[in-house]
Amino acid sequence: MLVKDIIAAIEAFAPPVYQESYDNCGLQVGDPLSALTGVLLTLDVTEAIVAEAIARNCNLIVAHHPLIFSGIKSISGKNYVERVIQTAIKNDMNIYAAHTNLDNVLHGVNAKFAEKLGLVNTRILVPMTGTLHKLYTYVPVADADKVRDAMFAAGAGHIGNYTECSFSTSGSGTFKPGSSANPAIGMAGGAREAVEEVKIEVLVDRASAKSVISAMKESHPYEEVAYELVPVCNANQDLGAGMIGELETPMNEVDFLLFVKKRMKVDCVRHTAVLGRQVKKVALCGGSGSFLLKDAIRAGADVFITGDFKYHQFFDAEGKTIIADIGHFESEQFTPEIFEMVLKKKFPNFAVLLSNISTNPIKYLF
Repeated sequence: MLVKDIIAAIEAFAPPVYQESYDNCGLQVGDPLSALTGVLLTLDVTEAIVAEAIARNCNLIVAHHPLIFSGIKSISGKNYVERVIQTAIKNDMNIYAAHTNLDNVLHGVNAKFAEKLGLVNTRILVPMTGTLHKLYTYVPVADADKVRDAMFAAGAGHIGNYTECSFSTSGSGTFKPGSSANPAIGMAGGAREAVEEVKIEVLVDRASAKSVISAMKESHPYEEVAYELVPVCNANQDLGAGMIGELETPMNEVDFLLFVKKRMKVDCVRHTAVLGRQVKKVALCGGSGSFLLKDAIRAGADVFITGDFKYHQFFDAEGKTIIADIGHFESEQFTPEIFEMVLKKKFPNFAVLLSNISTNPIKYLF
């Protein structure tokens, strides 16, 4: 097995096209054609993690946080990033990161966070826009099912919990083959043809558009396939920032904060004043989620859980919700379990190991 096989499995789950513009996901150090000895899964890449990978005979580190965020002008060992790169190269170590693309997919970082808290009826808090297209094509009636099936298999027609969604209308298509054409109907240089056709409409997301169009063309009987790919403004409920869900049984606020502390294995919870009401609806965001506070309030969240709130941002709760800041690392610490699930499902007999090292740089004194 090669490094690129692991990358392909992760990117099928969390396509890099959905990373934020500031991000730097992908293979950061190494060779995609390297043969694998083992994979170590972690939240961050540090010198200790590289040493652990070497000790456990893993030549690929898969991390959530990228080692390299911005341009590196020298690799002289003056900081931990440069030292990690040096050690990785010397030991033929490969380093890969899936960051905000894993944050933004439906079953990614925030779904794992919500799972640890036992939330139900979950949905993305702020769905993405600009990621969906409507694909139209025109097919002879007899070939319509074949083309539909090919597009569905390539990823078209997915809407929420439903797959193979399409709409069809019937009509008559005309064409006149040129002298050098190779028509499926009629003859080269022949008369204009009229064919009973079906117009098929399917929804396609950005990540699968290329493969869907390719599958459509390969399955289509026509030499020249007529189609339109049109952007739509619909929010994509399968992609976006944060998550909101409900507790199966409401809890009082203090009990819920203690529950979060225990479930998320955190040393402390920084929070705004309790409001004297039951907690039922919970919003959350792994990592730094303060930018979603207004959305959490708008969605009616009783509590909003994330990390990295600054002092003055706590005032913005304004008694409308409780902010619970559990820390950046703490809110994402279970993310390697997502990688483990994806890779063990795809490669059940290959060595995929969770790191034994906590990379949290923040310590608490009690």
